[in-house]
Amino acid sequence: MTGLTHLDADGAARMVDVSAKADTTREATAVGRIAMTAEAAEAIRAGSVKKGDVIAVSRVAGIMAAKRTSDLVPLCHPIAIAGVTLDLTVEADGVSASATVRTTGPTGVEMEALTAVSVALLTVYDMAKALDRGMAIGGIRLLAKSGGRSGDWRAA
Repeated sequence: MTGLTHLDADGAARMVDVSAKADTTREATAVGRIAMTAEAAEAIRAGSVKKGDVIAVSRVAGIMAAKRTSDLVPLCHPIAIAGVTLDLTVEADGVSASATVRTTGPTGVEMEALTAVSVALLTVYDMAKALDRGMAIGGIRLLAKSGGRSGDWRAA
């Protein structure tokens, strides 16, 4: 099995050895969205959800999740994260999330950005589910990454 970095020669899962890679400044941005009824979105905007401030709690949850990505995704390296920015925007029929994660190290932070967005949106669902159990999380994707041997990348 060649070319697959998370498999050894026998096809067994392994954590990639990054010890020989140079430390570089790395950044990744991910986005996603949760769709909901206009009434649920308005309650979030107005701060009238009974569980509390949905946006503030979801932002903190996403930041915390970025820091714990290696505990959630088995073959991810623990990374010393230098910074996380998580923006949540309430729209007419949902909430959009964007997370940017930064580090200096031998491996990237794409998974941390994706995890931050995912958990932030799951937290929105958890806090607002009494208003709309039919909310749908989607569109979670990497928007851009920079640094490392492969250089910069941006979604089309």
